[in-house]
Amino acid sequence: MKFGVREICDVVLRAKGTVKVGEATFSNDEPVIYFDSAKTSTVEGSATTVYATGGRGNNKLLAWEGEKAVTFTMEDALLSPLGFSILSGAGLVDATQVNGGMKVHTTLTTVVDVTNVSSSGIVVDLATLTGKTIAEEKAYAFIMKDGQIVERLEPATPSSGSVTFTRKRKAAGQLTGPQTVMVDFYVSVSTGAVEMTIEPDKFGGFYYLEASTLFRRQDNGQDMA
Repeated sequence: MKFGVREICDVVLRAKGTVKVGEATFSNDEPVIYFDSAKTSTVEGSATTVYATGGRGNNKLLAWEGEKAVTFTMEDALLSPLGFSILSGAGLVDATQVNGGMKVHTTLTTVVDVTNVSSSGIVVDLATLTGKTIAEEKAYAFIMKDGQIVERLEPATPSSGSVTFTRKRKAAGQLTGPQTVMVDFYVSVSTGAVEMTIEPDKFGGFYYLEASTLFRRQDNGQDMA
């Protein structure tokens, strides 16, 4: 009987011992992650060959094969925090586990009337514009024109969701009327965010891999798992 294989493998990684990924702990043989959106998967074998040589022409007289390795390569169409952590050894922290919420970087572009900017500064109500809780971390703002930064404003820290920017001392010319302002800041979220930290001394773990696919028989064209 002969078979042909064209389907992608469905893969599951199981823990080979007690292993911690992010805040989750997995016991021996427990499934850690399922890959069911792979695009390609291949298996390649290799070995190191050592020869005994001698005689006229130093011919190869005898061969030994060792250091056998089988490499399974898989390309996944979708990325998940858990999958990335397994590959890179990155630590995972969910926003629900952070007291006071997790800080998430974001930007927005809005139009502000800067007619009285010299006296009151450029005020941007970030909480109203985003509908989110604004973290009290330093924010940065830029005057934009045709998609380019034409002036950088002094950094400022938001308070109660609003932030006031002033022009730098060496800023040239007058700002009048509506101006396009891009703001770089942080929001605070308690759900829907995961932080991944990659450290130089943390590496991917060791897992038992199980893969299943369909084999098509040559004699009757039937698919077999």
